[in-house]
Amino acid sequence: MKTSKIILSSAISGLLALGAGAVTTANADTEKCYGVVKAGQNDCQTSNSSCAGTSHTDGQKDAWVSVPKGLCDKLVGGSKTST
Repeated sequence: MKTSKIILSSAISGLLALGAGAVTTANADTEKCYGVVKAGQNDCQTSNSSCAGTSHTDGQKDAWVSVPKGLCDKLVGGSKTST
C-alpha cells in the first residue's frame, strides 16, 4: 500500500513539473492584448476587478487576454496597452 502512494505521488509531481515547463515556454511567445476579451474571459485583473474571469463587458478596454505574439495587432479593437 505504501509503495502505491509513493508511485502516485511521483507521477503527480512529474505531471506538475511538465505543466510548469509548458507554461513558461508559452509565456515567452505570447503578449497581453487589451480590449478584445469576451465578458468573463479575461486572463487577469482589471481596474474594476481583482481576478481572472471577472471582466464585465465584451471588449472591456482594461481587460486582457494572452495571445500569440503579433496577433493582437491583427484583432479589431486589440491594443497592447490598457486605455
